[in-house]
Amino acid sequence: MSLVNEVAAGADGLSQLRALIASGRKPGILKALDFDFIEVEPGHAVFVGTPGDHAYNPIGTVHGGYAATLLDSACGCAVHSRLDATQAYTTLELKVAYHKAITRDSGPLRAEGRVLSMGRRAAFAEARLIDAEGRLYASATSTLLVFERPAN
Repeated sequence: MSLVNEVAAGADGLSQLRALIASGRKPGILKALDFDFIEVEPGHAVFVGTPGDHAYNPIGTVHGGYAATLLDSACGCAVHSRLDATQAYTTLELKVAYHKAITRDSGPLRAEGRVLSMGRRAAFAEARLIDAEGRLYASATSTLLVFERPAN
């Protein structure tokens, strides 16, 4: 059983995610990359992380996968917030644009995702990764597959 189902089994997506935030529990990816899920509203999700040595690549900047993970999480949870209790989703495509190098000096970064459109089988979302002054570090668009949740 997933962590989301553990904290809010049988609830719609928005209720599941609100329960997850309220529980203070973190899925493994949030622990591994040391970022937090801080806000969710219908069609909108926000993650915050402060890049550090744990996210560095050999060339001396934060690995692009760090930004991509924050952006994918924001897009995915924005869509998740619009699901009913019988639905699930998975990312089909994520396109990331890197606008500015990220370093440990970038400070806390905020990934804000929002749903652009939501259908019965596909959803489209976008996200922006910004610092405290609103400077854009990366952006993403995502296509997600929406499907009926398999029975347990």
